[in-house]
Amino acid sequence: MKRWLGLCSVIAACSHGGAATPDSNQNASPIDAPASTKIDAPTSSPIDAGFTGRFLCSAPAPENAPLPTPPPLKAGCPALMAGENSFTSGGITRTFQLVLPMTPVQGEVYPVIFMWHWLKSTSDDMINTGMVQAAVDDQRFIAVVPDNIPTDIIATTYDVNWPFDITQSADRMTQEFSFFDDMLSCVEQQFQVNQQCVSSVGVSAGALFNDQLIQSRSTTLASFVSLSGGVGATIIKPWVSAARKLPGLVLWGGKGPPTMTTKDILGCFGVGMDFDVASTDLEDGMTANGQFLVECVHNCGHAVPPVDAPPGESQFAGIWEFMLNHPYWVPPGTSPYQQNGLKDLPAWCAIGENNAVPRGSGDCPSPINPCAF
Repeated sequence: MKRWLGLCSVIAACSHGGAATPDSNQNASPIDAPASTKIDAPTSSPIDAGFTGRFLCSAPAPENAPLPTPPPLKAGCPALMAGENSFTSGGITRTFQLVLPMTPVQGEVYPVIFMWHWLKSTSDDMINTGMVQAAVDDQRFIAVVPDNIPTDIIATTYDVNWPFDITQSADRMTQEFSFFDDMLSCVEQQFQVNQQCVSSVGVSAGALFNDQLIQSRSTTLASFVSLSGGVGATIIKPWVSAARKLPGLVLWGGKGPPTMTTKDILGCFGVGMDFDVASTDLEDGMTANGQFLVECVHNCGHAVPPVDAPPGESQFAGIWEFMLNHPYWVPPGTSPYQQNGLKDLPAWCAIGENNAVPRGSGDCPSPINPCAF
């Protein structure tokens, strides 16, 4: 694993004890996302001197760094443990899994990554396919893997698992945003959490919801990853705004002709989702908003990304690493990757919209087909 060289001088510790007080309603829709005078405040440069740790999330935040907005305090959290947990959120029972390091270290403070599963799958599928336990043990973070509740497209019986389509009400969106708040609040109450490094990743339907969540909770989340997700594309809720310019990695399975790669598209029972269009719409919104982005385009369509594992690490270590190297205090619109390169990400990734050269050859995993029951 490469090391970060020549990064910021470190002064103030970043842990769950240094959170800011919420200054607005976190149950707002993305267009009403809380804004703060500090979210875009300048910090000392991350490219300075002294830090040689593995991930930038392990560096203390610079002096006077902006503070993320913590979730509202949830009362009555259950005793959380590795594996499945349940509690009441929004008046109903919700479940989620925690993946914790098998060998905890005394005094260790952990980044947190939320992981939203794809259509017709489960938190177990996300954990197993993503080799999440191996990643957690090696890269030292806590994974929070939610389970969905039924979410039908209005006037149909088709369950899309997570709320992201244009028929979902503001109340339904708020319900799921609050589920995120409640999970994070309970985790922060019981574990040593680095609030400067709370991130979120989704796959397919989970990415479509995640790309709404990052707009509504941009002052809480440090960074995000969208794997075959996006916004717009006719049937998906559009990009509205992100009060804080959080960095993101946008990956999908192909642009189609004329680049001669397979297009990332999925259609079930007359409901079609074009992830090339949706991912491009997401990048358009991010670019217009001045957000740093890494674009990754493979050629395998709607399938598990054909990522090669870095030597000695789990398959998707480079994707988790993106989030672990973008703490909240990194100045908006910037990234350590601008100076140090993309590290363990595939060659078909590049900084900026329309800059990735799609993967041109190689075997592909079997397509994900949630239309088959």
